[in-house]
Amino acid sequence: MTQNRLITPVLVGGAIILMLSFAVRASFGVFQIPIAAEFHWPRSEFSLAIAIQNLAWGIGQPIFGALAERFGDRRAIVVGAVMYAAGLVFSAFATQPWQHDLLEIFVGFGIAGTGFGVILAVVGRATSDENRSLALGIATAAGSAGQVFGAPVAQVLLGHFAWPTVFILFAAVIVVSLLALPMLRSEPRASRAELEESMGTVLLRAFRDPSYTLIFLGFFSCGYQLAFITAHFPAMVTEMCGAVPPGSMLAGLGIQTQSALGAAAISLIGLANIVGTIYAGWAGKRWSKKYLLAGIYVARTIAAAVFILVPMTPASVLIFSLVMGALWLATVPLTSGLVAYIYGLRYMGTLYGFVFLSHQLGAFLGVWLGGKLYDIYGNYTMVWWVGVGVGAFSALVHLPVRERPMQAQPA
Repeated sequence: MTQNRLITPVLVGGAIILMLSFAVRASFGVFQIPIAAEFHWPRSEFSLAIAIQNLAWGIGQPIFGALAERFGDRRAIVVGAVMYAAGLVFSAFATQPWQHDLLEIFVGFGIAGTGFGVILAVVGRATSDENRSLALGIATAAGSAGQVFGAPVAQVLLGHFAWPTVFILFAAVIVVSLLALPMLRSEPRASRAELEESMGTVLLRAFRDPSYTLIFLGFFSCGYQLAFITAHFPAMVTEMCGAVPPGSMLAGLGIQTQSALGAAAISLIGLANIVGTIYAGWAGKRWSKKYLLAGIYVARTIAAAVFILVPMTPASVLIFSLVMGALWLATVPLTSGLVAYIYGLRYMGTLYGFVFLSHQLGAFLGVWLGGKLYDIYGNYTMVWWVGVGVGAFSALVHLPVRERPMQAQPA
């Protein structure tokens, strides 16, 4: 039976769209310094635009989840891709901070339509119970694969083209990703009782459940940490890291400056996360998802605290990138799988979309606060320690979650 296989056309097509969508999204931190330098803006200006992008992504996620469940997954993805590409093209001609702020709303909604909320729901509904957790891990890892080459490609392109041209080229990449759309054909695996329930009934039951609130709160720190690092880590490494030693292995690989090291760090995080996310999906099939999530947040908290306490060198940047990368999106298949396991598959996209809103509220705060506190203090130390604190909070808040299915009520 096709649907009982792990690797299916649905999984492959979803992985392609996620990979290209996240390759572009992961590159925005590389544009921090070029855009600020051209317009003589403080760091907080373009940081606010990226923060708004993350917030729009979060607000758009439950909307696109509902659109996909009402009008079809592929239609929702097309709408998202068009908004994504249009936002990038128009941003290429923006010369004022408010213009970037406004256009990043389109980009954020575009990411929502081509990102985890819609794609993971398609993959989850099309996959057997036995393979679902691992399939979600593989699809999530595809986003990390995009991150592996997104930031370095942007860095290389910026060496040959002005940043507006790179934005337009990336818009073309988003449009090309729609070639994978015909592969996203599937029959949902929801039960008869789930199919008969209305969206309002399912949402109300979830909103009344304390466990859903705890999952919502716990995903906040994931967004804070990931968005802050994606948006600010390249600039942080460029300005705070020690010089790359001449003749070192890094220099031999073409990484001769701190800015190249910053872009490479984002790539390395994505590379390590391919392994970490697939492993998390595999582990979620065998052990409690809530305890795995708590463990991931504890490990992130320790890694971030150690990194900021030791002198920043090229070696420490690489070690931190590998460790954080292994934990990076490992929360996504576990969180989405937990939502599907407790509340069912029928409205998984919408339910996960609301949880993901918390992730993006954290992302907004991480990106915006990073730029704001940098302008005040001239470094990222304060905002980094806030990330350590919210990571510890997320580790604790997952422990009381009641990890058992809530039965759908027959009509």
